[in-house]
Amino acid sequence: MSSLIRKTATAILIGLTMALPAAQAAPGDALPLDKLKLPPGFSIELLARVPNARQMALGEAGGGQVLFVGTRGEGKVYGLELGRDYQPGTLHVLAQGLTMPVGVAYREGSLYISALSRILRLDNLAAGLNRPVKPVVVVSDLPTEAHHGWKFIAFGPDGLLYVPVGAPCNVCERDPALYATILRMKPDGTQRETYARGVRNTVGFDWQPGTNELWFTDNGRDMMGDDVPPDELNRAQRQGQHFGFPYCHGGTVKDPEFGAKRACSEFTAPAQALGAHVAALGMRFYGGAQFPAAFQGRVFIAEHGSWNRTSKSGYRVTTVKLEAGRAVAYEPFITGWLQGERAWGRPADVMVLPDGSLLISDDLAGAIYRVRYQTP
Repeated sequence: MSSLIRKTATAILIGLTMALPAAQAAPGDALPLDKLKLPPGFSIELLARVPNARQMALGEAGGGQVLFVGTRGEGKVYGLELGRDYQPGTLHVLAQGLTMPVGVAYREGSLYISALSRILRLDNLAAGLNRPVKPVVVVSDLPTEAHHGWKFIAFGPDGLLYVPVGAPCNVCERDPALYATILRMKPDGTQRETYARGVRNTVGFDWQPGTNELWFTDNGRDMMGDDVPPDELNRAQRQGQHFGFPYCHGGTVKDPEFGAKRACSEFTAPAQALGAHVAALGMRFYGGAQFPAAFQGRVFIAEHGSWNRTSKSGYRVTTVKLEAGRAVAYEPFITGWLQGERAWGRPADVMVLPDGSLLISDDLAGAIYRVRYQTP
């Protein structure tokens, strides 16, 4: 990205904090929630309309709780005020004019935003959202390629910011020290290092409670057919592991172009093979107390949905059940955003609220849903 574009984007961001009408959906904006199928005892409701909603992060601003929401196509970052019982209030535009600001991460009163080649930070949120905020540029030298350039970001238990750099292609061999990696760094952007390699495109990760191990989704390559290769749920038990891209997919599938160079046995296999082309994005461990015991500790995954499969796949939320650190079941949790071959919604991220309810973002419907459980 040129210095002129960088300066322009920053100028656009400054001073654009603005309030929108209350975020509750108007009657004319009704979505067909009755089409969604959940396990017994679970219910889903529309919490708020947020255009192109992608990654979510919970934080504080102005003395209250705020749901921060990144976007991809909108170029905006939103802050949704939350009241008692997490009911939605005013929706604020905190930034706009950015390039694919998908990722948001809250830490110690500041909001970190990924914007392609840059990581930005909005400080002093305690002063409220109804004011101009000048961003601090934390990182400005990440790759500028838009292909897999949007970034889910999060702070780990170690206090470091984890930032993925996707492969700038469907499948290719590009600088392995930079592309197809998960990086981590101090909050000020210094001491950058590579945590994992061979990761084609992760747009969701979380740390397992109790072990602090990093788990992440990874989107499999395209153009190998409807059912190959699978998307992946991976487990990084230590720094330095390689997860196979571009040589091996799904732990067992040699790449037709690069697979002859290295054996699949050299790499860390997925903890769970997911559906082919489901576009597994945001994921979180469920550590709340509201859902039944059978769902405690499960991984919840937002499957955004396929784009190049003969019959569409994904467009749902799934769970992966774990026992002793191993995946033992991969199951649908919510289906119905896909009706036949037409989709009216695409889950993009999931997040557990402190009360144990589950939020789901949907960038196609421009919605945030809330899932709750009551004993049948």
